[in-house]
Amino acid sequence: MSDPILFEDTFTITDINAQKYDRVCRISCTSTDQLTTFTLDVNSEIYPCSTGESISLALASTLSLDGKDENAGGKGAWRDVGMGEQTLANEFDYVCHGKVYRFEEGSTAGNMSVFVSFGGLLLYIDGPYKKLSPLRIDYAYLLMKK
Repeated sequence: MSDPILFEDTFTITDINAQKYDRVCRISCTSTDQLTTFTLDVNSEIYPCSTGESISLALASTLSLDGKDENAGGKGAWRDVGMGEQTLANEFDYVCHGKVYRFEEGSTAGNMSVFVSFGGLLLYIDGPYKKLSPLRIDYAYLLMKK
């Protein structure tokens, strides 16, 4: 089995835009090493955020702790989790499942940008190709915690 975490880093929230929708805000964040940035639409009713907060963001291919493919059938899909069974979601406060729909060259040389839609809540992440290249998959889980 493989490691289900494709990308993980710690970020600081630099800006919050909550003007367009009642229960959704768009947060902009910068990693602690200043190499990676992301913009994410967050359900602010479920997961309130404030500028200056530090958050941990992870993107994973599966919620299974052993990296087992959920689409292989049988037990393991996120909806089939049994009572008391542990998943990656247990370690995080905010979890979404979405479709990776676009890749581009990044804002600077050696960077790439990845776009993911979580049912209309969008993620744009820009950073070094080496850190983001594992995200060249069809679907991903977003996991965040403060």
